[in-house]
Amino acid sequence: MGFEWAVEEARVHCPFCRHPDTRVIDSRSTEDGAAIRRRRTCSECGKRFTTQETVLLMVSKRSGVTEPFSRDKVIAGVRRACQGRSVSEDSLAQLGQRVEESIRATGVAEMPSNEVGLAILGPLRDLDEVAYLRFASVYRGFETLADFEAEIGRLRAERAPGDEAVPAARADSG
Repeated sequence: MGFEWAVEEARVHCPFCRHPDTRVIDSRSTEDGAAIRRRRTCSECGKRFTTQETVLLMVSKRSGVTEPFSRDKVIAGVRRACQGRSVSEDSLAQLGQRVEESIRATGVAEMPSNEVGLAILGPLRDLDEVAYLRFASVYRGFETLADFEAEIGRLRAERAPGDEAVPAARADSG
């Protein structure tokens, strides 16, 4: 004897005539598997349209407010830290994708904002150490020169012996 599961699909109104009765005629997963595209038809006007379903990752802020995760907000914050550095928009986009993928890989539906900040620090350190220090100083609330010195000491300790990083701003000048 098996169990039968009934899934009631939310009503999707037709974008053309606003009729509440639409029918799914095809469903496909996106290439990255992060969403499902559904081809629908309206029983009233007969027009077809496509919807896309995604799983929302929520971020809980210190104030108690919860909002959807935004890769664009991550990129905007990192862009400010990279101001004046030779970091490309493509690199910022890749960093945003890495951060989102690492957060989604945790499998949680809601993540505290401080965890999002921690997820940014690793990829940003790999991208540009100066931008990393800027971001970390705000994120971690550096208040003294000693805070910066301690973080610089950690960066130096993590480098392999003989690995002299070339700052991004100097790497392009010849």
